Amino acid sequence: MLNVGDIAPDFTAKAHTGEDVRLSSLSGKRVVLWFYPKADTPG
Repeated sequence: MLNVGDIAPDFTAKAHTGEDVRLSSLSGKRVVLWFYPKADTPG
């Protein structure tokens, strides 16, 4: 479990474009992760 202020571990996630994005590739930038149920998406 992470606490406020903890450094996030590196991970890879799929972007809305279908490409894989690695957290470490965004170093120095602000990052927002948005999760939503697939059931609420068209298709």
